[in-house]
Amino acid sequence: MTATILDGRAVSATILDRVQKDVAEFVAQHDRLPVLATVLVGDDPASHTYVRMKANRCGRVGMQSRRVELDAGITTATLVDRIRDLSADPAVDGILLQHPVPEHIDERAAFEAIAPSKDVDGVTRTSFATMAFDEGGFHSATPGGIMALLDAYDIPLAGKHAVVIGRSPILGKPAGMLLLARDATVTYCHSRTRELADHVRRADVVVAAVGRPALIRGEWIKPGAVVVDAGYADDSGDVEYESAVERASYITPVPGGVGPMTIATLLAQTIRAARHHGSASATNTCEGS
Repeated sequence: MTATILDGRAVSATILDRVQKDVAEFVAQHDRLPVLATVLVGDDPASHTYVRMKANRCGRVGMQSRRVELDAGITTATLVDRIRDLSADPAVDGILLQHPVPEHIDERAAFEAIAPSKDVDGVTRTSFATMAFDEGGFHSATPGGIMALLDAYDIPLAGKHAVVIGRSPILGKPAGMLLLARDATVTYCHSRTRELADHVRRADVVVAAVGRPALIRGEWIKPGAVVVDAGYADDSGDVEYESAVERASYITPVPGGVGPMTIATLLAQTIRAARHHGSASATNTCEGS
């Protein structure tokens, strides 16, 4: 058996084509571009690369990317104030705080300064709660992208045993909640999980999201399992790809699998936020007339 590749580049291109059409309709209706503000703290090369990629994708679909670069020595209080200013700015539709931030910054406090209606990366507590309760909130971008990728290949999830390796509040935890909402039975594994290999061997769906290259051995993969590798360390996945691809039914490559889907989800949620703001503005105008 050789796995079918879950091609995130191809699927994300389809999503971005749709976003581009939605943006054009929005511009025609509201006479302005949707705006995604990206906040970058410090000079981490990888973060700068990610922000440039997101800005390029914004340009492709016709959105405006507003880049906010801040010194690495900035305080949490100052960062929070800057994000609150963006939250209050009616010209801004979505806000992305590029993470990780420098260690002295309280990242959670910074995330919570993002207005829920502009949290297009799905990092706030409000977004997590509305996602978990299926109340229409923004999904965390990477888990949301994973679900869109699985859907593009018509992979059934109801009744399947999904093992999520990683418990990050913006990746592992929301990925598990989205799978649970689709009637999968979910097991979370993490750094203190005993007998990790045994858990993986029983999984119909494996979501690896820890950022440790080749942590998941290919021989652990159950024949026919679906493998989603959200690893990102030095362009290496969390799963031992060469051996896993011979056992899985579907698998994501790294790069080219989950990464493009994250950006596509981010931009799809930004145009959704812009439409919400546009509708709210129209309502307010009518009420004030």
